Order: sequence, then structure tokens, then C-alpha cells
Amino acid sequence: MGGTGLERQRELSVTVEVHVRPGDARRALRSEVLAGLCSGRQPKELSPKWLYDERGSQLFDEITRLPEYYPTRREREILEAHAGDIARASGADTLLELGSGSSEKTRLLLDAMRSTGNLRRFVPFDVSERFLRQAAEAVAREYSGLRVHAVVGDFERHLGKLPGGGRRLVAFLGGTIGNMKPAERARFYAELSAGLEPGEGLLLGTDLLKCRDRLFAAYNDRAGVTAAFNRNVLSVLNRELEADFELEAFEHLAPFDEENGWVEMRLISVRPQAVRLPAVERYVNFAEGEVLRTEVSCKFRPEQVEAELTAAGLRLVERWTDAAGDFALSLALKR
Repeated sequence: MGGTGLERQRELSVTVEVHVRPGDARRALRSEVLAGLCSGRQPKELSPKWLYDERGSQLFDEITRLPEYYPTRREREILEAHAGDIARASGADTLLELGSGSSEKTRLLLDAMRSTGNLRRFVPFDVSERFLRQAAEAVAREYSGLRVHAVVGDFERHLGKLPGGGRRLVAFLGGTIGNMKPAERARFYAELSAGLEPGEGLLLGTDLLKCRDRLFAAYNDRAGVTAAFNRNVLSVLNRELEADFELEAFEHLAPFDEENGWVEMRLISVRPQAVRLPAVERYVNFAEGEVLRTEVSCKFRPEQVEAELTAAGLRLVERWTDAAGDFALSLALKR
């Protein structure tokens, strides 16, 4: 069985490079829970990456199909209209995608780069090895002769491990950059820029600032899918840390924070409660109405995006939006 798999990978020209060791995720979760839930920090907080276990990823896929949730449709609209422009303006022969997932939208870019005659290599980068291997082989099967170099890593820690060579375009899609607060974004841009050669680029997806009612509807859908997605992080804690969170003891709310310019995903304790965390030998207390923040989703003005990219040594070459002006794709090249 193993030999057959290796032969298939060799035939498809798939390389898999692994920088995440077994147990890394659990150790990181324990460390974050101690700092974010047990240290007295207010509000209590967890990274949004813990929302995306297998069940969380399924729920998020449902969210992207909700009528209220526009970002996925708008970004795809831009790619369908402008993938060719992106391929020509970047001049890239290597597409490197951060947080690649199934690489569904990425195929629009791969098709456009192949049409220019430049496409040589695809580098999907994600934290889930099993999922990434499946996605890498699927792309290699669809694009005959394409070299696929998959990298299993966490872009918070492993940006320096991105393979070099060729002329690279880094795609960071889906508005994921909005999950980073300003200081985190600055560090991310600086580290990414430091690893690029002059003329190499970043294609960045950003959700634009808009009517507050639409933002509220997108993150507080009537069907309750986003609420289930948000509460699922408590199931992750129960499974990974042997905790005893009661999911129904927390309400979902995602208001817009005007001061910070972000939608804030919250789980709100409906009563006073003490939750056991045996794996870290702690209890965590919640007062009635106390907030656990699970995600921020920053919304941007175009000039803000350009200024942040410029500060990192990345020159904005072109920006595209959907017809409604909800979402933007920005192409910036290293100076």
C-alpha cells in the first residue's frame, strides 16, 4: 500500500514538506488556554484557528453558502473576472497559497497562469497534513506536468520555510488577514516581505468596510450556523483538554467594534459557572454575561491596506473589487 502511494506521488510530481510535529497543536492549545483563559486576561480570548477542526471546517463551509455571508462569493467573482489580469501583472511561474484548504478558488489562478504559459509550480501551505496531501494530489492530477510542493506548516511560525525558486506569487485569500490585529499584521507582512525577492508578489484578499447591518447579518445568521460554528470551539476544548464546557451555557454574538474596525466573535456566558480543564490542571470561572472572544474579523479601507503593505516594502500594483464593492483583491510586488 505504502509503495503504491509513493509511486503515485512520484508520477504526479508531488513533494510534501512537513514542519508541524505530532503533538504541536495540542501543546500550542494548552499554552494558549493558560494565557487566554486562565491568566486573568480580559476579555478571555482564544485564537480563531481553534475554530477549524473537522466539524468546524464543515460548518464554515456551510457558512460560505448562506445568503447573508457574502465574502466567499464576492472574492470568487473577482477571481473569475480578473484571474488573467493577475497572472499577467504578476508574471509569476509559481503560485504559493497560504491556508490553501481544498484550493478550490485557486484553480482559477492556476488556469490563468497556465494560459499565459508561465505556470511551473504550485505550493499549497496549510497546517493539516492529511487534508493537504489529498488536496495536493488532486491538483497534480488535474494539471498534468505541474510540480506540486506542499508545505505542512503554520504561517504564524513557518513563513521562513516557504520554498524559493522561480518567480513566486503568494496568495492569501478569503479575508484571513482580517483575523490578525494590527501589530500581528505588521509582523506578518514584514516577515513575508523579507522572504520575497524583488518583483515577487502578494495577492491579498480583504473584506471592505461597509454597512453595519450587513456585517451584523453576515456574522449572526438567522439559521444559527455561525453560532454553532462559534460554540464548536468549546467542543474542541472538551475533546483536547478534557474540559467540561456546556455548549448551551454560552450564547453567540458577533457585534461590530467601531473603535477597532472589526467584527468580534463572542461567546457569552449565560450564567456564573466554573469549567474544569484537567489537561492543564486548572478551573476557569465565568461570570454571567462574561465574554470569551474567539475571533476578530477586521474590515478595511483600501487606503489602509495600501499603507500597511507599503510599510512592509510591498508596492501596490493593482486592486480589483467585485461589482458591489464589498471585497478587494490587492496585488503588491516586493520592491
